[in-house]
Order: sequence, then C-alpha cells, then structure tokens
Amino acid sequence: MDMNTIEAVVATTDPGQWRDGDAWLAGGTVLFSYGSPVSTEEPLKRLLDLGHAGWPAVTVSDDGIELAATCTVAELYALPASHAVAGRDWPGLDMFRPCCDSFVASFKVWNMSTVGGNLCTSLPAGPMISLCAGLDATATILGRHGSSRTIPVAEFVTGDGKNCLAPGELLRSIQLPASSLSARVAFRRLSLSNLGRSGVLLIGRLDADGSLVLTVTAATKRPVQLRFAAAELPDAGQLAAAVERSIPTELYHDDIHGLPEWRRDMTFRLAEEIRAELLSRTSDEAQFAVSGDFWPPHATSPQPSTQAASFDTEQQKDA
Repeated sequence: MDMNTIEAVVATTDPGQWRDGDAWLAGGTVLFSYGSPVSTEEPLKRLLDLGHAGWPAVTVSDDGIELAATCTVAELYALPASHAVAGRDWPGLDMFRPCCDSFVASFKVWNMSTVGGNLCTSLPAGPMISLCAGLDATATILGRHGSSRTIPVAEFVTGDGKNCLAPGELLRSIQLPASSLSARVAFRRLSLSNLGRSGVLLIGRLDADGSLVLTVTAATKRPVQLRFAAAELPDAGQLAAAVERSIPTELYHDDIHGLPEWRRDMTFRLAEEIRAELLSRTSDEAQFAVSGDFWPPHATSPQPSTQAASFDTEQQKDA
C-alpha cells in the first residue's frame, strides 16, 4: 500500500533521531498492509528503516537464545534444525515451528515479517507474543536518550494493539532463557476456521524445579500467566478455579475470530489438556504433542511444518 504522507526514509537504529510523525520500519508487513495510521494531529512523515541494522538474527549461548527484533519468521522457523542449537537439550525449541505456523501466512510474509514487529503490533493472536511469553522471554528496549530497559514479554503487551513502548522507544532484542528452553512444554491452539487466525493459544511449561507455568494468549487481550509451585501443582478443579480467578470476563477478546464465551470455554478446555499432558507422564514417557486446526499434516496446507516429509520448501521459495 502506498503511504502518500511519507516524506523520507531514514536508515537508523538510533532512537535519538525520533521525532513526531516517525515510525520504525522493520519487515513492514503490517505497515504496508494497512497504510499510515493517519490522525488529524500528526500523520506519518518519516520511516526509520532498520533494514540495514546488521543485528545478528539469532545468537545462541549457554544462557539461552537472543533474537534480534529484526529476526524474520523464516529465520526463526529454521533455528530448531540448525547447527546453532545442535546437541542442546532444549525441549522448548519444539514451540518454535508451531508458533511460526500460527501466522497462517505465505512464505513471502515469513521472509519479511519480524519477531519484533509481531510483538510491537501487539495483536492478541500474535504468535511471537505467545512463543516469547510462554518461554518467559524478556525484551530489551532502547530509549531516546541513550537509556535501555528490560521487561518480560508477558508484560510488554498491555491490550489489543497496545504495548508498553513510549514514543520513540525501539525494541532491540528478545532473550529466551535456557532455563525455560530446558523445560517440558505443551502447545494447544484453536481457531474457528481451518487455517484461520488463532482464537485461543495456550503454552504450558513444566520447569526443572517441578513448577508449572501456563500462558494464555489469543483468547485474551493480553498474555495471562498462571504459575504453580512444585508443591502446589493443581488438579483439574484447582486449575479451573485458578483460570477463573486470573482472567476476568472483560479480558477475553471479542472479534470476528471468536466470541468471548467461546474463547473462555476453550481456554478452560485446553488448559486442562495441557495440565494432564505435563503432569500425568514421567519425564521418560513425555512426548511433545501439538494440537491445532492445521495438524496433522495435510497436502493443502501452505505451512512448511505441516507438509509431508518429502515436501521441498526450497521449491516453494523458488515458485
């Protein structure tokens, strides 16, 4: 989409260059889809382009994984099978591809859309929000006067299309801790239509200390986390009561992709499925299972991870 109010595109990663009428530009898949959010006070006049920032998309260390805000969905999707994480006992990597699939987008979008852009757009169904919040990631934010701060991704998004960024602040990176990547995980997702936008997406985690973490996204306007210590692991009734307490009725999202009542009911259902999966098996018996409207693999899915093993993603990219 043409944005006819733009006067300049500036290549910079310096928040100090920000002024009213600016917008950060990463992949641009949202910005160029919806155009400039024109207001009567200050339409967009400049785009601050991060395309040449040169930030490494992924940095792996013993402490975990750092994702640059400019890391694309395609780069994230490739990570679990890369040499960078080979030999690491990180079950949390099993979350990456289902969350990438939850974009329900073409490979063209995957190769442009960024992890940071998905967080900053802050839609309830943002799957990178789900992934990062579910793995207790923290976001590093650069300020306009040389300052920086960190915040849990679960607190970064504050509502439907809302987040904690002040004008001019720049999301620099997201850190996924090794402690969360080492946990046993479970994933559940539902939508009202085949390959539709997520209406409910839950991620469960059983940490090394035996504690249980359940992260609710897509069903709610912002991420909601429930935490249970190892000595206080819930049964089905206790989990339902905790979900009831933690998510007030008005926090459930309401749009064409699902009524609040449906999202609420499915949240209770999927939360119990995750609890049963993570708590009813010993670590030797545990197997990661994915539940969603585009699993198991089928021939018509546009998503690489849902294709048969013989599917050639390189041919798709060249098509």
